[in-house]
Amino acid sequence: MQNITTVAGLKDSIKVLETEQREKGKLLREQLLLTYESLKPVNLLKNALKDLFSASHLMEDFSGTTLGMVIGYLIKKLYIKESQSKFRKIMGSVFQFGISKLIAQKAEYIRAIGEVIFQHLFSKTEQNHQKQEKD
Repeated sequence: MQNITTVAGLKDSIKVLETEQREKGKLLREQLLLTYESLKPVNLLKNALKDLFSASHLMEDFSGTTLGMVIGYLIKKLYIKESQSKFRKIMGSVFQFGISKLIAQKAEYIRAIGEVIFQHLFSKTEQNHQKQEKD
């Protein structure tokens, strides 16, 4: 800064500094609100899922295979339940293998459908949140 030699110059410098301080305070509050919003559990989950769906090709292959295995296993468990029938257990394994393979091969389509559902759910959540803030 320049040397201030008059009272008027001092008052002008104070006004400039006060204006600068208000602007920086406003920016700081806005950043604090953004940080607060990003640390909410819903937003953390939302961002984590976005990262999962937009990961690299390797992650896509891995997630598709994992998704296929998990869904195949769940379908096998639902089909077999507590049955003691060997035929039912064999068919459950066949279903598990077939569905796992199908889902792993069609992971892109399933992921795209998941993204649409995810965006639809969170857009409703955000709309409800904004509506509550207005009330």
